[in-house]
Amino acid sequence: MGSSERKEKEKEIRRKDILDAAERIFFTKGYRSATMDDVAKEAEYSKRTVYVYFGSKEQIYFEIMIRGYRLLLEMLESGLQKEKASDAIEEIRRIASILYRFSNQHPDYFDAIMEYENNAIDFQKGIPDHSKEECYALGERLLGCLMDALKRGVREGSVRGGLNVEKSALALWACTVGVFRTAKKKKYYIENYHGINPEDLVSEGFSMMIRSIRTETEE
Repeated sequence: MGSSERKEKEKEIRRKDILDAAERIFFTKGYRSATMDDVAKEAEYSKRTVYVYFGSKEQIYFEIMIRGYRLLLEMLESGLQKEKASDAIEEIRRIASILYRFSNQHPDYFDAIMEYENNAIDFQKGIPDHSKEECYALGERLLGCLMDALKRGVREGSVRGGLNVEKSALALWACTVGVFRTAKKKKYYIENYHGINPEDLVSEGFSMMIRSIRTETEE
């Protein structure tokens, strides 16, 4: 390994060290309470070194959110490839099930993705173009899984013909994560004021979504 390659390798290691440390800090203290000083201390680097690799706290959190997107897509694509769904409706249900499992198994990554989706944090400042492009590409791959399932359903006749696949996929994504987030964030209220199990709420919400896209003969 030449000196230039060694230097690049060292940079990659430092960058990963900083991201790993920031992830521990953000997921423990919360994004808003965490500081770049906290990240530097946890990573055991100077604050100046942290800024060499990341221009802002927003950029670091954005990169952590991308990690979450990668993990979600890995779970989704491997889950769908493992066993082909019997029909499009089953495939859409499986996508929702994997998303829900991800939200439970990796709640911090899920919250980071939701904060990005809901513009809860200003991710427009200081984010390199290549990071934005990767994020958009990951989002398109995720949306593509839903679009492919809907197209399959139209071909099979299980999903209403004439459906705008792109709009429907976006709506399904928005409604699905909205129900998941409500079930998680409003768990106490749902259980104690309405006597409803949050998982039952998720199931009912998704059943309503399925009914909105199915053909009448599939009801």
